Amino acid sequence: MLEKIFPLLYDPDYRKTVSIVLTIIFASGMILFFLRKTGFYFVSAWASIKSWLFAAPLMFLGFALPDPWPLAILVLVAIYGAKAFFQIIGMFHRSYFVLICYAGILALGVSCYYQRLEVYNAMPMVVLAVSCLVPLIRNNYKRMIQYISITLLSFIFLGWSFMHLGLIYYFPSGIYQIMFLLILTEFCDNTNLAISRYFKGPRLFRKIDPKRSLLSTFISILLTLALAGAMRQLLPDSAEKYWLTAGLIAAFAGVIGDLVMTVVRRDAGVKIVGPFILGRGDFLQRMDRLIFVAPIYYYVMLGLGA
Repeated sequence: MLEKIFPLLYDPDYRKTVSIVLTIIFASGMILFFLRKTGFYFVSAWASIKSWLFAAPLMFLGFALPDPWPLAILVLVAIYGAKAFFQIIGMFHRSYFVLICYAGILALGVSCYYQRLEVYNAMPMVVLAVSCLVPLIRNNYKRMIQYISITLLSFIFLGWSFMHLGLIYYFPSGIYQIMFLLILTEFCDNTNLAISRYFKGPRLFRKIDPKRSLLSTFISILLTLALAGAMRQLLPDSAEKYWLTAGLIAAFAGVIGDLVMTVVRRDAGVKIVGPFILGRGDFLQRMDRLIFVAPIYYYVMLGLGA
């Protein structure tokens, strides 16, 4: 019975992968637990790892479900992220636009399931077109350009971009590649935050994110590449060009995604919208690094013929 519900749990490769990843998380958690009182940055890194001590087992159980349930989970995560985005902007009460964004994300999930890339890539225009009808239906013009723009931005970031993970899911060993990206992006961010106090010097973007220095970001990227090499068995091809490219995308594009969402938060004057389980930040802060990583990884890997 359990094998029918969680078939991947009976796959030796999946169990091995889960064991390795959970060991890394628990080992990192133990180190950060003893260092958490030595400074603010270790406190923040420990808070994030603490949340993953709870979330990672749930994630692995969800990914172990038969198709299309892992895809459905990605859709729900995207919708929840879009909800958080609308709350940050202060537009969640505009139900017409919010529901249009949600419907667009659901359509992306269906497009992924049936492998209709042409429909997937047409969805931003569909969401824009339907959003433009709202002022006509409501016979109202006030602030509608702003609402339409924010709806499209939310859909592009938390829908179209993020849901490339749904397209990656149908790659060979796609579920492993998604785990690969999740682990690397989270590791890069936590490492950068934990070591930034020890590597001063110029800040990467002082006005946007004063915590992370240029040197700490560079070192965290190097460490992320080392982890990518250590976990290259998650990729369908462990050749150097694949894991190195994937590691670079996860590190660099992840930093960009985090910074872009920081710009949104700072401009809106909202730092956190609801807690993320037990740890640092909110749900959207666990997603933001993937909004650039997912589409770049998808198209680069297609180009490499992975």
